[in-house]
Amino acid sequence: MRIGVLTGGGDCPGLNAVIRAVVHRSIKAYGWSVVGFRHGWRGLLQSEVEDLDLKKVSGILPRGGTILGTSRTNPYQEPGGEARIRQELSGRGVDILAVIGGEDTLGVAKKLHETGVRLVGIPKTIDNDVNGTDYTFGFDTALSIATEAIDRLHTTAESHDRVIVVEVMGRHAGWIALESGVAGGADMILIPEYPVSVEEVCDVVRRRHERGKNFSIIVVAEGARLKDEGGTVQVQSERRDAFGHVRLGGIGATLAERIEERTGFESRYSVLGHIQRGGSPTAYDRFLGTRFGVAAVDLAKRGGFGRMVAIRGMKIVDVPIAEALGSPKTVDREFYELAKVFST
Repeated sequence: MRIGVLTGGGDCPGLNAVIRAVVHRSIKAYGWSVVGFRHGWRGLLQSEVEDLDLKKVSGILPRGGTILGTSRTNPYQEPGGEARIRQELSGRGVDILAVIGGEDTLGVAKKLHETGVRLVGIPKTIDNDVNGTDYTFGFDTALSIATEAIDRLHTTAESHDRVIVVEVMGRHAGWIALESGVAGGADMILIPEYPVSVEEVCDVVRRRHERGKNFSIIVVAEGARLKDEGGTVQVQSERRDAFGHVRLGGIGATLAERIEERTGFESRYSVLGHIQRGGSPTAYDRFLGTRFGVAAVDLAKRGGFGRMVAIRGMKIVDVPIAEALGSPKTVDREFYELAKVFST
């Protein structure tokens, strides 16, 4: 038996833990050979392939990113994409495919499975917004990085009596902003699920100054919307990727500018951007990625094709890939109300 593995979409701390676990479990438990397709679906379209063995994955556990590389390639936007993928899998003697990715990558996997491709899914995103699973690996690392950045920005904000707006990732869901904001002691948190006005933010800043606090930290997700700015997201570029997404960003700068205009308090912004994706994964992400990788191979062995591994509570389970698709997993009102306790 021969199993293929690929990583698609944005890179994510913990991907190498998954790849390593897939290789170890496949070879040691079942005697399968493993092949890696480079740069996600592009590797299947362009025959970018390499054999993976125990030596190849030795030492990769603490490394960030993915040794296989990744891309946002959508094979259904390529001429004959589906047929080319099926031909490549057949030509390489790949019996099963393990697909590691977020909603876009898993969406392609679902379509391929419906045509008869035997595959299993492994959910991945630092945004923690994939449905069907309580957590995705990579989120804990991004959360830790964002929280540390907020801690560091506190000291410079206090030293200069400034308002600092911290922009973190989160296109449709505000999990990183919410949890890092609460953990980092932010004075207000803005997330995509619950738009607020600039004036609401300014009121929080003014009240802090009235209490003798001459600095403030505002955490905002890149996909957050301001009600009095038209309620639209800020974009860096209207150019869309292969899955139709524009590049978000800019709300941090806009919000800092508006705060200074309306309150007169000196304001700055900091965009964490891809720093949140990079570097060595936390212990939790290494462990969760390892559990997912082992479970995915076991799922394939049981013939659970068209399904993905997930974590519910502390248990690893498997669910239909379709559960990961559609609308993102967003922040519940309960959690948002918790964050608002500290901004009033």
